Amino acid sequence: MPGRVSTAKSSRTPATISHKAAAQTASSRASAASRTSSCVPVPEEAPDTALRAQICAIFRDAQKSTAGHRKLVINLRKVQEACCYEPTSKKSQTGAEDFNEVDFNEEVTRCVLRVMPVKKSEGVGERVIRFLGLFLRHAIEKDNELLHGNEDETEVMVETPSTRLTTQVMSTILPLLSSKEKFVRYRSTQLISHLVNSLDSMDDDLFHMLRHGLLKRIRDKEAMVRVQAVLGLVRLVGNELEGEADSADSDDDGRAGLLDQLLDVLQNDPSADVRRSLLMNLPILPKTLPFLLERARDQDPATRRALYSRLLPALGDFRHLSLSMREKLLRWGLRDRDENVRKAAGRLFRERWIEDCAGVAPPTEGVTASHEPLPPNFDGLLELLERIDVVNSGVENGVAIEAMKGFWEGRPDYRDAISFDDHFWDTLSAESVFMARSFNEFCRQEDNVRLDALVEERMPEVTKLAYYLQRYISVLIDALKRIATQELIEGEEEEDTVEQEFIVEQLLHIAHTLDYSDEVGRRKMFALLRQSLAVPDLPEEVTKLMIEVLRGICAGDAAGEREFISVVLEAVADIHDTIMDDLVEDADDSFHSARSEVSEDGTPQKRARTIVKSSTGETEDENEKAIREIMVNMKCLHIVQCMLQNVEGDLQRNVDLIAMLNNLVVPAVRSHEAPVRERGLLCLGLCSLLDKSLAEENLSLFMHFFSKGHAALQITALQILTDILTQHGAHLLDSNPALLKVYLRALKSGPKSPEVQAAATVSVCKLILGRIIQDSEATNDLLRTLIVTYFDPSTQSNQGVRQTLSYFLPMYSYSRNENQDRMRIVSLDALHALFNMREHLDEDDDGLEMVGLGTIAAHLVDWTDPRKCYVPGDSMTLSDEASKKLVNGDVHLDLARDILERLNSSASKEEKKILAPLLAKIHVSAASTGGKIRDLYSEVSLAVEDKLLTDATSRNSLYKIHVNLGKIVNGMGEKRGRESSVNDGRMSTVLEDRPTPANDEEDGEDEGDTEETAQLAEQMQEEGGEDEVGEDQGIKAGIKTTLAMRTRDSLVEELLSDEEDVL
Repeated sequence: MPGRVSTAKSSRTPATISHKAAAQTASSRASAASRTSSCVPVPEEAPDTALRAQICAIFRDAQKSTAGHRKLVINLRKVQEACCYEPTSKKSQTGAEDFNEVDFNEEVTRCVLRVMPVKKSEGVGERVIRFLGLFLRHAIEKDNELLHGNEDETEVMVETPSTRLTTQVMSTILPLLSSKEKFVRYRSTQLISHLVNSLDSMDDDLFHMLRHGLLKRIRDKEAMVRVQAVLGLVRLVGNELEGEADSADSDDDGRAGLLDQLLDVLQNDPSADVRRSLLMNLPILPKTLPFLLERARDQDPATRRALYSRLLPALGDFRHLSLSMREKLLRWGLRDRDENVRKAAGRLFRERWIEDCAGVAPPTEGVTASHEPLPPNFDGLLELLERIDVVNSGVENGVAIEAMKGFWEGRPDYRDAISFDDHFWDTLSAESVFMARSFNEFCRQEDNVRLDALVEERMPEVTKLAYYLQRYISVLIDALKRIATQELIEGEEEEDTVEQEFIVEQLLHIAHTLDYSDEVGRRKMFALLRQSLAVPDLPEEVTKLMIEVLRGICAGDAAGEREFISVVLEAVADIHDTIMDDLVEDADDSFHSARSEVSEDGTPQKRARTIVKSSTGETEDENEKAIREIMVNMKCLHIVQCMLQNVEGDLQRNVDLIAMLNNLVVPAVRSHEAPVRERGLLCLGLCSLLDKSLAEENLSLFMHFFSKGHAALQITALQILTDILTQHGAHLLDSNPALLKVYLRALKSGPKSPEVQAAATVSVCKLILGRIIQDSEATNDLLRTLIVTYFDPSTQSNQGVRQTLSYFLPMYSYSRNENQDRMRIVSLDALHALFNMREHLDEDDDGLEMVGLGTIAAHLVDWTDPRKCYVPGDSMTLSDEASKKLVNGDVHLDLARDILERLNSSASKEEKKILAPLLAKIHVSAASTGGKIRDLYSEVSLAVEDKLLTDATSRNSLYKIHVNLGKIVNGMGEKRGRESSVNDGRMSTVLEDRPTPANDEEDGEDEGDTEETAQLAEQMQEEGGEDEVGEDQGIKAGIKTTLAMRTRDSLVEELLSDEEDVL
């Protein structure tokens, strides 16, 4: 690494000075024509010499290929030694002995200057720079070998011919860093950065000059220059002398300042190449590591992939990272939107991290790493799962499931070597049971015959798994009871309980995928789940999984569903009776104890104190009883909720469900306790999905909960209402008009309830995109509100709303022609609402930023573009010009008429300036309805004649659509004229018999049309100004042609009418 050595103590030794005198000529040098760009200041050149010919030949060969650089470096070194040192032998002379060191340095510098204007795309520039760096490194090493007698002067940089050449080249190139030409800045920065990375040491003053120049280039406007600047500064940031921080005359840009600036560039530079260069070259320090790992969320996929494929594997043992950072890196990488990033993250997990846990030492420097797979190490795999906290990351939607899926897919050696013996199942831990669960799910989801046979061989049968499940359920229940009685230390016991609960959950996940064709195993598992489900202290997640497994054991027909419902409701009754019996026993015990105390204490004072104590105890008992009842109801309602989520039958045909609804759910909804009431509402919503009449009866109740409830309850009510509409149809909106207002109110909740607004947006988008709501008025209102919400500046921080609508609006518009027409109907109203919102936003000035109205209008036109609408069975693309002309553009024609109508209204001048440019973006197609084309053309022509628009931009847009429509109308007229000319032979006779005044009238009409054309053209040219003369001439020609065709069309119509009279 290039270190800075101060030259304050440097002194020249005889060996360091050239033994040749630098003969200076008194005569001025003749100037030669420079062959470089005028932006590179090239000094005056001397006449061609033998030395220049030799050096130029070497540089000429160096730019051809890098293969011969080593030989060329040796040749150039011989020339340098001939110029700088006295020859030791006359046999090895090169012909450069007549020149000195100054001549050699000037010639090399002259060749380097010729490289500066070379463009980035030319490889010769990079090859010459690499050659120069290789030569300087070699020359400095050779000079140091000649100075072996001064090795004790470690802190003094001894000058040599090569160091003086380096200083001269860099001093000459440094001013070019601020050149106006971008390629000169690029090549000069590239050269300096390459030399900095090639040399081991440099002068202290030169070091400061280089750093100062490169620091300016990290703010260059060209990304290629900034890339080279950061490559040089990265090398400098790790090579500051330790004594500089203590030096009194050190500048403000110390190591910390330079590193901070590079970290700022890493975070904020707009170029992905710059950020990626810093990511791969910054030193890994405690200060830089968080900023480097932060690039896992970079916008550029290549930068994110570089982090997972290059930086993290080279980082060392991943266990030095914090637990949260490991989990984040895995989650970000495995769920990245780019497939290459996901592959790199999966490869990092299954190849690099497993080796760290297996105890494999990373390859040392100079030793190539072996690509052969190491033998499976399941202890290392268990440790790897422990290091990613599988208890928390292995739950539903956890990243551990995705990581292990990629692990089993990419490591077939582990799949073939794994085995689950009895000892494994007897000593389950959180990591081992998750390994078994992930292996089981991977093999069963891949739909591979070999994997199916493998999992059937390795996994236990149903009976044995039921035995293990029963055992670990008993351990979990015992641990829960110990916590309730607080027999052991709370922290240790809770941790053990969490692990036991996780083990039971994973076993239930395995049981859910088993084949229950074995009747013995099925009965064993069924009895176990039925018995375990009635345990009151069972955690909710375990209860949910048990119900799902129980539903899978029962048959899939109606009889199996009735059996499943009866079993679950029996468990609910058992739980309720068990807990209530405990409450009665506790009440009896407290009554007997109070009675015994009163009977023992006979004195009035003692009796009074006893009565007070007994009343206090009764109050506490009542509170405890109330809490216990709440817990009972919550537990029962949770079981019922899980059951209803797995039921699809008719509610009215099942007596058990009706009894459950009347005895448990309805009382819960009427409860005064908020948790019980909310869970009861959720159960009532699930019941409503099973019965249409029940849903109709309780719609007002759900709307009431939305109006009066808090944010979470409002979200629940919205989800219930949406599910009901999806299940039973949108006709419920007709009988309940207030339901539409609920959705509109939720969409407009805004900053007050962003979560409610996000949930309402998802619900409405599902209803509209799924065509659940087909009523035109309701759909128009909702669609208009969604458009306004999408561009509303108050939703810029609500990413849920923005992300949902960014997908929905284009998808809805391009999916059907009817959808585009509906989007056309509401677009101008939505734009008007956004225009008013923009005006109020300017007045309030509350710091919110709104998208420009021109951009919004462009979105609306794009969403109604008929060329982008999906047509079943049509493979047309936007690049197919011929296909685009055949698209029916009626929707854009209607949009143009709406725009003209709005321009003719009392809208403000600013709003008209926003609407008018949209006319130029209207797609006019000859495949559209002819009547609509003619009607729109008439309206546009009238707008041109009436000077509807005043500003130049608006007029140009109007003229453009006028010309486009005129061409199509002319083509339609020509086609109709050809058809009428061959209609009947009697047409010619009628034409000959027409009186002369008619022809005179036609000539008069032609003259009138000509005058009209001239007037329109002059009017358009005067209004358009000098800048629009060319376009107005084309418009004038179009108007003239259109008027001529209009005259011909009227003539043909007149002739046809006369023919009818003759006939």
